[in-house]
Amino acid sequence: MTTPAVSLILATLGRTDELDRMLDSLAKQTFDDFEVIVVDQNQDERLRPHLERARTRGLAIRHLKQQQPNLAAARNAGIAAASGKWVGFPDDDCWYAPDLLQRVVGRFLRQDEPSGVVVRWVEQDEQPMAAGNLSWERSSAFRDIPVSSITLFCSRTLCLKIDGFDSRLGVGQWFGAGEETDFVLRALRSGALFTYDPAAEVHHAVSSAATEATPQARQAVRCRARGTGALYAKHHLPFWVIARGLIAPVLRPLLKGSFGADLALGCAVMLGRLDGLLGWRRRQS
Repeated sequence: MTTPAVSLILATLGRTDELDRMLDSLAKQTFDDFEVIVVDQNQDERLRPHLERARTRGLAIRHLKQQQPNLAAARNAGIAAASGKWVGFPDDDCWYAPDLLQRVVGRFLRQDEPSGVVVRWVEQDEQPMAAGNLSWERSSAFRDIPVSSITLFCSRTLCLKIDGFDSRLGVGQWFGAGEETDFVLRALRSGALFTYDPAAEVHHAVSSAATEATPQARQAVRCRARGTGALYAKHHLPFWVIARGLIAPVLRPLLKGSFGADLALGCAVMLGRLDGLLGWRRRQS
């Protein structure tokens, strides 16, 4: 059995049609030296026909089951099982441009030999068009190139060195997000070189509809915001970064004269970040 160059760790829960789209995009890649490790968090066997369909299209798929839903822990299980030199973390509802893996591997092989490559999320407006390297100073101030798990590729050696993702953060946890930002911050702090290549593209739909400030929506926003608050405490970020992060979500709608849903959701973000900051400190004391 040969060792693949790339291991793609795809944690999934509840989705099948979107998973088919993702796997179809992998079957169309112009670079084929990769494996797909599906970490299945469903309690049933709904994925089996979809994975068999993908295998008939030539994909090398390994199927792991995880009983307790936890996105960060699922990715760590995938890292432990991976054999590729480099790893990526696609979501089950994203999809790759046909040449994405070819471009990512090509970037890893360039003279500067980065440990991490961040690609462009096409539908995300904040993604710049110019290439560049990430830095601890900008990233810890939340002023660097935005990184999402779907845009993140790195060496498996680095994943193991920094112990993968922090499973206390992310979907399924009280601190409901922030695991990929935490991962990148720890990697940068360790001295790893992360670079951004906008020519390598991943797709993920972004809803253009305004979010209503229902109690459920506010609760979901507050849960995700706890992850950012946890990062403030975990990485001992400067006071001005924390203050800006708490005030800005409320100040922005006020300055725009938007006193409805935008303000309500901004308050939920502020409260969530404060929850996360205090909650992380409390749990670590």
